[in-house]
Amino acid sequence: MGKPQALAWCLNRLPTGLFMVSLPSSRVFEIDCALHYELEDTTDFLFQIHVLRGMGQQLRHEVLSVDPAADLHVYADPHLGHRFLRFQANKGDIHLNYHARVEVATPECGMDADELPVSQLPDHVLHNLMPTRYCESDLLARAAWKLFGDVSPGIQRVQAITDWLYDNLDYERGSTQSTTTACDVFLSRTGVCRDFSHLAVAFCRALNIPARLVAAYAIFDEPPADFHAVFEAYIGHRWVMFDPTRLAAPNNIVRIAQGRDAKDVAFATLFGPATLVSMDPHIECVGQAGVVD
Repeated sequence: MGKPQALAWCLNRLPTGLFMVSLPSSRVFEIDCALHYELEDTTDFLFQIHVLRGMGQQLRHEVLSVDPAADLHVYADPHLGHRFLRFQANKGDIHLNYHARVEVATPECGMDADELPVSQLPDHVLHNLMPTRYCESDLLARAAWKLFGDVSPGIQRVQAITDWLYDNLDYERGSTQSTTTACDVFLSRTGVCRDFSHLAVAFCRALNIPARLVAAYAIFDEPPADFHAVFEAYIGHRWVMFDPTRLAAPNNIVRIAQGRDAKDVAFATLFGPATLVSMDPHIECVGQAGVVD
């Protein structure tokens, strides 16, 4: 599959090569997520499919159903706001359906987003500087400084990272697996959305820029409907979102969760013999706030 055209971002390119987003203040999305599993025996499920409440997102309505019926428990992380769905299911087929309507406000980010010295970073973002299971920033430090050390710090440097990833990695479904790390992707130069973002996060951290992975629903034409992964860098005293695959514009993304890497934001974690039969996380923009069809 060829790379998506940059025009799919619906962004305005600045003379410097940066992207500035021209966005409406708020948009409304309908989400319908359908999952089908086949269980060989009793299995415990842990899902992260609920849209995040907060961080510019206002949940208007949601419905969750599981067939056959199960004892469902939803836990909201008090610090991050993630919502975890857990339940146990017996042998056989199980169908999960989640519907939500959510209003999302996406702030603009201009060229004034500077890097902060480590000494001035807020305490709560410091853990986003550290190497993790999938983002080995310590092993990629030399490459990161060689590639991006001379780029102007701040949003220009993070944009240079995303541009390099887009220009040098091939987006190829099935090219990586659940154990693939940022180092693996750097060597193979191929991957999917989470691999692009893992490498971006690792590069940012190696350059002393806090960064994290974001799991989301997103509107894009290809590949087929799937959950999406992007990343955020902490610049200009705020988190700024980037999609190095250019598959989805920032105003077409609805956040599910954010974390240090994929182990924190996996949409499904299974404890038992279960096989995913089908997955259809569908998202549609139904209008701007106050002007909804």
